Amino acid sequence: MLADLDLPAPLETRIGVVTLRRARPDDAAAIIALLADDAISASRGDMAAEEDLPAYTAGLESVLADPSNDLLVAEHDGTVVGTFQLTRIPGMSRRGATRLLVEAVRVRADLRSTGVGSALMRWTTQVAAPALGTPMVQLTSDAQRVDAHRFYERLGFVGSHRGFKYAAPLP
Repeated sequence: MLADLDLPAPLETRIGVVTLRRARPDDAAAIIALLADDAISASRGDMAAEEDLPAYTAGLESVLADPSNDLLVAEHDGTVVGTFQLTRIPGMSRRGATRLLVEAVRVRADLRSTGVGSALMRWTTQVAAPALGTPMVQLTSDAQRVDAHRFYERLGFVGSHRGFKYAAPLP
């Protein structure tokens, strides 16, 4: 399971070593700030509003309590500078292959293009996926994120599928 990943892990970047580790409940504010520091996420309601902190904290605690999920953060000089979520998904297709889903990849705006994101994704594909026995690493990226698409393609990801989402009404 994801708890078996060897963390914390030092990752080399152009700003020096960042430490990849599991998120903790006290990282909520830093993670929220990374989510809100993105126009597309902000347009979906990730505004880092104080009144939303309980919902985000509950979400973080839920992810951390689920053995098929992990939320990771990258720290540099004691400050959270990146984050992403991993979800291990058992399946039937591809001869019963298990997939590793990568979600909500964020790097602090002033540190983009410094190798932090590349280091996070290389660790995911070269360390986490083999350790978890997941031959497929997949992610979705909003159609508007053209720069992100080029980034993922540079790392070897292939835009092979078209994704769909449905906003289900909640009570």
